Amino acid sequence: MSKTTNNSSKLKRQLTPMNVWALAFGCIIGWGSFVNPGKKFLPNSGVAGTAIAMALGALVMIIIAFSYAYMIPKYPKAGGEFTFAKECFGKKAAFVCGWFLIAAYLTNVPMNSTAIGLIVDGVDGDADILKFGFHYELAGFEVYFGEIIFASAILILFGLFNIFGVRKAGFIQTILSSLLVASVFVLVISAVVSGKAKGINMEPVWGFDKNAAIAANATTENIGNFAKSGSSGIMSAILATFAIAPWAFVGFDTIPQAVEEFNFSHKKVIGIMVVAILFGCFVYTSNNTIAAAVLENWPDRVMAGDWVLLVAAEELIGVYGKILIGVAVSCAVLSGIMGFYLASSRLMYSMAKDGFLPKTFSRIDSKHGTPRNAIIFCIIISLSGPVLGREALGWFVDMSAIGASIGFLCTSASALKVSGKDNTKNINVFRAAAVIGVIFSLAFMVLQLVPIPGLEGVHFVNESYLMLIIWCGLGLAFFAVQKIKKNI
Repeated sequence: MSKTTNNSSKLKRQLTPMNVWALAFGCIIGWGSFVNPGKKFLPNSGVAGTAIAMALGALVMIIIAFSYAYMIPKYPKAGGEFTFAKECFGKKAAFVCGWFLIAAYLTNVPMNSTAIGLIVDGVDGDADILKFGFHYELAGFEVYFGEIIFASAILILFGLFNIFGVRKAGFIQTILSSLLVASVFVLVISAVVSGKAKGINMEPVWGFDKNAAIAANATTENIGNFAKSGSSGIMSAILATFAIAPWAFVGFDTIPQAVEEFNFSHKKVIGIMVVAILFGCFVYTSNNTIAAAVLENWPDRVMAGDWVLLVAAEELIGVYGKILIGVAVSCAVLSGIMGFYLASSRLMYSMAKDGFLPKTFSRIDSKHGTPRNAIIFCIIISLSGPVLGREALGWFVDMSAIGASIGFLCTSASALKVSGKDNTKNINVFRAAAVIGVIFSLAFMVLQLVPIPGLEGVHFVNESYLMLIIWCGLGLAFFAVQKIKKNI
């Protein structure tokens, strides 16, 4: 058993640009990009609305990425947004930022683990090979012993990969992310070459009112009556998906968490971020478009609750399509687990060094150069995922978008403040990007927290509001205790 040292030890600089791209891209693309075409994107926004929303979301994220690229060389320390907020706005702002980023990063690990059962069931058909042993229902979701054991084993294994050194973790992350991109490219090429993808299948291109269709017991013949149209319908279609851009693209912002482990110049950060965001946009848009273009009457599939992308892939290339989706989603899930483990543990390490969390999380493993205790804590918390199930965890994961938005806001505001005293060349570009970042970060938070008529599935459900209140309460209590102990 390797030993941990005091917090004077440093993280090891072993991450290459490719590793860091894989970290960002692997966190951006998770199970949602393969499942949500049928659950959210197509019904809420259709093909056209989703494509426009994702392109706009990517553009906004790239603009925000300029603030990250500006701040990282000035504060090249693990912690990223937390560090920026502490240096620019003080300890209280830093704690709020760090506390919600923990929610944003760490909740994604157990949520990804619950998708493992879906992958096996989807690819394996009706065999349900993991649905054995005792089971129970939680928030309408059935949890089986077999799925708990398998998902828990994956969580522990990939947690150990993180402990055993950032070089190994970076290598595995690069392999997973590369396989993910390759799988989606093969799917796109198959759709183009086969000729089975047809524009006429994409109707209604702006989505449809799913709730109204269900209430009216709509059929194939009349479901077009519920299609979104007109200026208000088109705007609603675009905003419904654009509003969740912080959730969709959360991941590129994990890059500064690993900044102390870069073995390359900080000048490459902006390029890495932009490429990761563009690749993410490509995967989201491709998956959604293929699902609709290949399937005739895709709204019927949506109404039936089918995994529309899996069905489309099978229609394209048969059983190999199901295998391809299985590989792609597995890589997405595993790279998400790996990446968010790394980001969460580095954030906790940074917060612990500054007294915001218990000092034990700032200890570095003497052999592997990783924040071992922080990773172990992340593993323990993540093991709740297979036990709680997808629906209950969804209440917590809604906070991921809020946490990401707060991180974007803190980074953009910090860049705006620091750049105000900077007279270097092209500084106005960074200032403009910072202003835009602040505006959109606030707009995203409003869209997530305030119910707006016509934007289905964007704002929190009631249980998520409750989780948010509880998380805020825990944060206040934790901050007060650390304050009393004079750690802050």
